[in-house]
Amino acid sequence: MTPKTLLRLLIFFIGLTSTFFSNFVLGSQQNILEQVQQTAEQFVTALIDPPDNGELHVQASPLDSRLRLSPCPTELEATVPGKQSLTGNVTVLVKCPAADWQVYVPVKTQLMLPRVVATKPLGRGMVITTDDLTIQMVDLRFQRGMIFERPAQILGSKMKRNVKMGDTIQGNDICLVCRNDTVRINAGGSNLSIITEGVALSDGSLGEQVRVQNTRSKKIINASVTAVGEVSVNY
Repeated sequence: MTPKTLLRLLIFFIGLTSTFFSNFVLGSQQNILEQVQQTAEQFVTALIDPPDNGELHVQASPLDSRLRLSPCPTELEATVPGKQSLTGNVTVLVKCPAADWQVYVPVKTQLMLPRVVATKPLGRGMVITTDDLTIQMVDLRFQRGMIFERPAQILGSKMKRNVKMGDTIQGNDICLVCRNDTVRINAGGSNLSIITEGVALSDGSLGEQVRVQNTRSKKIINASVTAVGEVSVNY
């Protein structure tokens, strides 16, 4: 074998070894970064207790691949520094005291809850029917005011404002009792229950107070909206 051939073989093996070592280091670093991300996700997941009908989604942002961290001989530690809300985006501090390094990891959280949404554009004045509504999982961050979990709660109510397809139906979008509607008045006390009719003098959604005029007595009362076309008052 000639000296030139030996030199070429030597250069080839050096390059092969260098490539192998480089790939090994990169692979090790990637594993460490993934471990850091998983630690951050698991820590945040343990802090949030979603309701039985909810879904919790936790996703750590990818870390900079140029970050170089030495292997941690002990279990990684995680904390949420400062007074941060756990809804939306939260920053988790992951550190390895034994190797003397720490990393801040951005983590996105989504607490999803079932909510009634519009299956199509709904215009002001429309009366809501079954075909207008469906249930979807909605991020808690985008839920404001009164929200509904079951379509049956608002079937027959009237739209007070325009709502786009896919939007959550909120209490101020509709009136279960609308001004000038004929409503059923459920009046009761400890030993007496009376059902009569009245006319609503204002709009109201579930649980809101509205003014109602009794059809018979013409007396005006304040009553609580309990369902579509129904109000209740306690004497």
